[in-house]
Amino acid sequence: MSRRSPWIALAVLVLPVLLVSIDMTVLGTALPALAEDLRPGAAAQLWIVDAYSFVLAGLLVTMGTLGDRIGRRRLLLWGSAAFGVASVLAAVAPSAGTLVAARALLGIGGATLLPSTFSLIKTVFPEPRRRATAVAVWSAAFAGGAAAGPVVAGVLLEHFWWGAVFLVNVPVIALLLAVGPVAVPESRDPHPGPFDLPSAALSLVAMLPLVYALKTLATEGATGGAGLAAALGVVAGAVFVRRQRRLAHPLLDLDLFARRAFSVSVTANLLGVFALVGLLLLLPQYLQLVLGMGPLTAALWMLPGSVAGVAGALGGARLGRHLGAPALVGLGFATAAAGLLVVALVGGLAGVVAGFVLLGGGVALAEALTNDLILAAAPADRAGAASAISETGYELGGALGTAVLGSIAAAVFTGRTGQETLGGAVAHAAGMPAEAGATLLADAGEAFVLGLQGAAVVGTVVLALTAVGAWRLLRRDTATADREPAAV
Repeated sequence: MSRRSPWIALAVLVLPVLLVSIDMTVLGTALPALAEDLRPGAAAQLWIVDAYSFVLAGLLVTMGTLGDRIGRRRLLLWGSAAFGVASVLAAVAPSAGTLVAARALLGIGGATLLPSTFSLIKTVFPEPRRRATAVAVWSAAFAGGAAAGPVVAGVLLEHFWWGAVFLVNVPVIALLLAVGPVAVPESRDPHPGPFDLPSAALSLVAMLPLVYALKTLATEGATGGAGLAAALGVVAGAVFVRRQRRLAHPLLDLDLFARRAFSVSVTANLLGVFALVGLLLLLPQYLQLVLGMGPLTAALWMLPGSVAGVAGALGGARLGRHLGAPALVGLGFATAAAGLLVVALVGGLAGVVAGFVLLGGGVALAEALTNDLILAAAPADRAGAASAISETGYELGGALGTAVLGSIAAAVFTGRTGQETLGGAVAHAAGMPAEAGATLLADAGEAFVLGLQGAAVVGTVVLALTAVGAWRLLRRDTATADREPAAV
């Protein structure tokens, strides 16, 4: 293998990460144009938005473990082909039902891409220092792609129809399929054991209801359906865990969680995404509906936070060579907590943008280090499963952030205005006499800001506790490792 080959392989592995992360956020900007063309009902529109994340979350563990068995590069290429086909189907969908099916297929493809790319980094970069840099690039691509989604969609919608936000994936997929087999080495578990289909089914039955319950909590509150879904997910999860402990060749090796660096890093990532996604839910509404910006203008005001996220991820690898990972992880989450505190106390456009810069940069800095710790803690033959657990933590963190922080903001808003949503209040005000409508808009804007500040305070507390807890636990783990005698 030539000296340049690992970095060429990394460039190839970054392509699907960009696609998946952009696809997570691009739809929100295209949704108004899409809804006007296809005219989906309320339930269909909800499934258009949620089908992707539901399927992605439900299949991550299964696909990560499958890659360990059949080959991570093979799964990456198969998943890329499925992602490309689904992108074309979504772009030309003639009905809402077809688009829901295409979004579900995109979720299947996405579930193969993220664990494969992340775990292949360990194969391509076995040396710790270079691996840390590669993980930082992977993290920067994920953070940058997610934040660039609204901007990409805004630019495309200025010139093309809504399907262009999906069709833009196809050239990238074609490049990946052409270069991937040459640039990326294959890797797999040499002794994987049989694939346990009941465990795969249980993991799906556990994840889908939990994600559904969290999203329902965010949009409709504590309903009976959400409670039943959560109970089903918990029971299925308990049965899944019990089955894994009894199998000689489990789908998911739970011994990974016994490694403190692994379990602490996965939990810290979940809580970091919890706070970040919670603000990402509220920030576009504030910029567009309170400050009156257009979608593209609002997305551009969010770009400084995106740039900070990329810089934080890349800076984490460089700083990690001089400072210990525990201190940097704690510093990153403390910086993110300070960002949410700025949002809560300062407010206004300047305060929100500055706070988002600190939040995005801090979370990316911390998670570039924790992602590397996750890969370092996992044995090479279980890298796919470990990567899938990490990505599942991201999905659960995002769903929790939407549900908890979104519900806090919604409760404050509804309590002060009697309206269910800020968008509904704006629409209602448009049909009222000018003076009454202006009064409603002012009251709704003030109530939304109070809800945003309340959610930011809760996020600040969560991130501050995460900073202290991660720093102390990771430092203790490092000290224990230093005291252990070297292997002979």
